[in-house]
Amino acid sequence: MPRRARIALPNVPVHLIQRGNNRQPCFFADEDYRRYLDWLAEYADKTHCRVHAYVLMTNHVHLLLSSERADAGGALMKLLGQRYVQYVNRLYRRSGTLWEGRFRSCLVQEEDYMLACQRYIELNPVRAGMVAHPAEYRWSSYRANAQGEADSLWRPHPLYAALGDSAPTRQAAYRELFRHELDPGMVDQIRRATNGNYALGNQRFASQVSEALGRRATPGRSGRPRQSIELESGELF
Repeated sequence: MPRRARIALPNVPVHLIQRGNNRQPCFFADEDYRRYLDWLAEYADKTHCRVHAYVLMTNHVHLLLSSERADAGGALMKLLGQRYVQYVNRLYRRSGTLWEGRFRSCLVQEEDYMLACQRYIELNPVRAGMVAHPAEYRWSSYRANAQGEADSLWRPHPLYAALGDSAPTRQAAYRELFRHELDPGMVDQIRRATNGNYALGNQRFASQVSEALGRRATPGRSGRPRQSIELESGELF
């Protein structure tokens, strides 16, 4: 069955997940994380992507980014994935695939969902039991967003900028968001949307995305579809 075409729109934030093949590790030493982040910054610049949040876990990566080009996220992940696989295979004398097929993604509604998605991303090490607080984890954007730590990769989203009229007030407001756990329902919603390549937001946002793309941006009803819809890419779903 043909793969469902990825949904993407200019200047709409997108949450991406890239997993290691069979959930195996894709980072093996501190230098691996540093190389990945260096290349992520390089290719984000080349593809005109703005990275608002990220976390590098042992066997997967989360990114939250936006761009004026709808295809920029895919271009970034292709360049970055190829470069990093070549590095890992050469350094560790291995061959074959490192990543688990295509990366997964969802479009993110800015109001009510954008900052929740950032929290979801930066809280990954806490949910995994690796640290007690996101500030303790080195390989994420939390320290840039919450503590003002220099990060050449990080580009704040306008919603983050609206948290305060100065860097200290924005950082304090951002830290306040982490005083409470992310609602389990929101966690499930983020996971379903990202794994399914759907719009993450309310019904109005989903309808706007569907109208802009000319196709469904939410899960379909169970059962046999009444007809196939031909996409611009030539794929059917």
